[in-house]
Amino acid sequence: MFPQVVPAGLDRPEAIAWWRRDDGDNEAVAATPTSRVAFASLVAFTGILLLSPQIWFPILGVLRIAFLAAGLAIAAHLLQGLAHHPPTPFSPEVGIAIVLVCWSVITLPVSYWPGGSVNVLTDHYVKAVVFFWLIGTLVTTTSRLRVFAWTLVICSIPLAATALHNYLSGVFLTTRVPGVQRIYGYHGGSGIAGNPNDLALMLNLIIPVAAVMMLSARSAAGRWLAAAALALCAVAVVVTFSRAGFLTLATTLVLFVFWLVRRRAPGKAAVLLLTGLLVVPYLPRGYADRLSTITDITADRTGSAVGRWNDYQVALGVVAHNPIIGVGIGQDVLAMNEYRGVSDWISVHNAFLQYAVDLGLPGLVLFLWLYLMCLRSARGVERRSAHEPALRDLAHLAAGVQIALVAFGVAAFFHPIAYQFYFFSIGGLAVALKRAYVTESEAAVVAESQES
Repeated sequence: MFPQVVPAGLDRPEAIAWWRRDDGDNEAVAATPTSRVAFASLVAFTGILLLSPQIWFPILGVLRIAFLAAGLAIAAHLLQGLAHHPPTPFSPEVGIAIVLVCWSVITLPVSYWPGGSVNVLTDHYVKAVVFFWLIGTLVTTTSRLRVFAWTLVICSIPLAATALHNYLSGVFLTTRVPGVQRIYGYHGGSGIAGNPNDLALMLNLIIPVAAVMMLSARSAAGRWLAAAALALCAVAVVVTFSRAGFLTLATTLVLFVFWLVRRRAPGKAAVLLLTGLLVVPYLPRGYADRLSTITDITADRTGSAVGRWNDYQVALGVVAHNPIIGVGIGQDVLAMNEYRGVSDWISVHNAFLQYAVDLGLPGLVLFLWLYLMCLRSARGVERRSAHEPALRDLAHLAAGVQIALVAFGVAAFFHPIAYQFYFFSIGGLAVALKRAYVTESEAAVVAESQES
């Protein structure tokens, strides 16, 4: 057991017992060579996931670098557990994610297309959940959280730069509607930022992280780097002409203004809000018309707004006919084709409805539970760390993750991303925050007891 002498701000029993492990010293374990290899491999995998270097250098695809990085992270972590102590216990969030995967497996026999469901499960969902587990398990200290956060921020720069390059160079998708132009995503359709909507989503999830890294940077160079990434990402979201991207970006702006006010920094909040208002006259031509279709869907000349609204209604009809078992993971397209009577081959653009259609109401409830648990964890760490100077960086990171999770919740209403990496990357950070909080709290307890 840990010492019971508790420093100021941690004197309530739940502050330490809120989430803790009883099987060893997190910080000592994090310092082992095996753990360092596992964490470095996780960081490498994150960079590969975001930037897809194998697209630029095909030989890397032959070497399967993403598989190698993930495999090395898992192997090194398991070896660490065997060599030093029992494996790290699953957090409640990871447990819920595993139950979701198990429920997906249970529904396979009644899937509209069992083979297709197996492919979605093995090619996407299981990998995303493993990534979620690795982040929550290996990112156990504030310093590791900062490294992981900087990885996201740095990787966002080429993603955002690609969006701006495509816009300025006129690299547009064919929309078949005169006057309506959308840029290509990252490298013309590859990776998790391959189309403009996914690119806007990924950048929107990183923007809160970049903002808190700017506020907590330990050098002027770090502040400028994070600020540059933040500005670049915001501009890139705009030039994607993604309506969901705009709504998510606006949500992030409002949440940060409230957060700054709550932190008694009204000056910074005013500057942020004023900056947002000042850029309005400089928005790209046609952007306001694009946004107007959010409230007037019939004005959308591409027909996508009306089509998505109709798909929501079709999806609700599918759920009403298959409320418990669903139609099988990843099979909303087939089910909706049947219920529409037309083969559109388009997934419902709503992650929550995807879970309800594919995995029934139990799947939706499990995902909502997982989402809210991650949000609660991030909020809990921010609240407990806010008044401790030693935990200032952790409080900032918790706020950024919390805002990113809310941003995901907004974006999820407009994206078919239920089984992709987007949520699980940010949700994993919420789990990691709890582990880092315990590590830092225990270090403070030990330091206080030694001084006594």
